[in-house]
Amino acid sequence: MNAKTIVLCCALFLATPLLAREKSDVIIMKNGDRVTCEIKGLNGDTLYISVDYILTTLSVDWAKVDHVESNQLFMVKTQDGVVHSGTLSTPETPEGRPIQIEVLELPDSKVELDKSQIIKMDQTSDNFWHRFNGDIGMGTTYSKGNQSTQYNLSSSISYPQERWSAGVSYNSTLSTSTRDTPATRNEVTLLGQRLLRWNNWYYTGLADFLQSSEQGIRLQTSIGGGIGRYLVNNNHASISLFGGLAWQRINYQQKILPATTQNVASGLVGSQIRLFYFNRTTLSLGAYLLPAVSEPGRVHFNLNASYYVKLWSNLKWNISFYGNWDNRPPPGFSGSDYGTSSGVTWTFGNR
Repeated sequence: MNAKTIVLCCALFLATPLLAREKSDVIIMKNGDRVTCEIKGLNGDTLYISVDYILTTLSVDWAKVDHVESNQLFMVKTQDGVVHSGTLSTPETPEGRPIQIEVLELPDSKVELDKSQIIKMDQTSDNFWHRFNGDIGMGTTYSKGNQSTQYNLSSSISYPQERWSAGVSYNSTLSTSTRDTPATRNEVTLLGQRLLRWNNWYYTGLADFLQSSEQGIRLQTSIGGGIGRYLVNNNHASISLFGGLAWQRINYQQKILPATTQNVASGLVGSQIRLFYFNRTTLSLGAYLLPAVSEPGRVHFNLNASYYVKLWSNLKWNISFYGNWDNRPPPGFSGSDYGTSSGVTWTFGNR
């Protein structure tokens, strides 16, 4: 069984429906509508709920919610990066004043937050499997002109906690043509993050594993870490920038030269960007720049970007761009590999 099959099986296993809790939460809309439901989470400007008599997860505009009540424990994150954990309620506020959300952290400890400042909520649970969020995507492109077919598979899984989070993503592309040798690209990225005491500051660690037949890379291992900060963090955008140090080990296939392995010490500059509009469209971008310290003048750059459009329920259409560049590859090897893909994506978890 190859790596692609293992990753897909694991993702499908995690995506299987989990036992839902009792739907006893209440939300009241600004127009007076009252809904008894299960609040699954808040992501950006979209509140996700589940109702007994509707099969799919519903998306609610957070700006139009007036009141929430839930005895379920939630992790609540605000624009300034502060995280609270507790049950939710909305106290009465005088007309004209901003709506407040009370987070009951302890039986005798309450924190009041402006509703407009809350950008993310995730359920907490004693069940390990209930804490995962993720997606699975796949697509195919065919061209009659050169008899070429491209297959792409992607998946990601994240595990949020009160002050830290961890996730893994997988992207694979296979291009075949009657006129050319098949080209493959596989990439696995692990990313961890922990918030610091200062607002919106965090430290992060990453590990990236890349295989690219176009560049003759059998395996490129990149491991690094650093300090970062959220520059924008609200209900419509999340933009962060981080910097640190990294180490790369690149094992090339045998082409013109005998197979060779290179070890490179590098600086690390990265950015994570997410832009969203009420669960209809989402733009996600991750970029990493690695200027070599041990080989001055050499630079690696990696980019993954995806644009999602909601089709129905948890199903989305996406178009993605991937690319990795090396301005100083060994003689006879390509310095770049990039391309686009399109397909459908299914999300799961508290969304």
